[in-house]
Amino acid sequence: MGTAAIALPLLVLLLFKAAPGYTVKLVAVACGLGLYELFAMCEKGGVKPFRTLGYLSAAVLFISVFISVAHPGAIPVPVLPAVMIVVAAAALQRAKEMPTSLPAVAVTLFGAAYLGVLGATIASLRVIAPASDGAWRVVLLLAIVMSSDTFAYFAGSAFGRHKLAPLVSPGKTIEGLAGGLVGGVVAALLVRRFGLPGIPVPDAVALGLVVAAFGVTGDLVESLLKRWSGVKDSGHLFPGHGGMLDRI
Repeated sequence: MGTAAIALPLLVLLLFKAAPGYTVKLVAVACGLGLYELFAMCEKGGVKPFRTLGYLSAAVLFISVFISVAHPGAIPVPVLPAVMIVVAAAALQRAKEMPTSLPAVAVTLFGAAYLGVLGATIASLRVIAPASDGAWRVVLLLAIVMSSDTFAYFAGSAFGRHKLAPLVSPGKTIEGLAGGLVGGVVAALLVRRFGLPGIPVPDAVALGLVVAAFGVTGDLVESLLKRWSGVKDSGHLFPGHGGMLDRI
């Protein structure tokens, strides 16, 4: 609770009082820290990624996706094929370690795309037109995910009987998922009411459902990564909350 009590007000202050570029930079830093944690988990799982190449690839993907989304008039540059070729070619450096060289390519590309591409879409929310709604769009995303998580916890604790994914996350239940979807819709409608009145109510409901569902899916994917690597949390950056990857 202490971490959230400090971090959330600072984040809201940054969103609404600072220039949009600061939010973009913060998201980029967060993605870099998340990628560091992801690569560390991969190493604990027995696969050593190409770290430097992975960071560079994530940066290239972040920038290219951000430009294409935030500035749709810009000429798109197909950087993904180039990134894939360069990272795949890096396997030649580990020809003597053939059983692990190709898995290293796979986790490097996965990490770069996972944090670089998805991170760029979060950053883009702050700057796409109309720019005046940028801060509220980010709040919408965060509110849906956080509300969904809270509703899922209480619904699962009170009514949880049927396991959602017992091999990956034994604590999650179908009842918790239902509560999470409700929480996502509630959050979307509240943010629409106070900050984004231009969003039609059916669209807000749809956003709440879809974003909450993807939030749960993302949480399960990270749980799978943590189980594979044998760690409880992706890191220890936030006391009581785990690492950056646990949060984003």
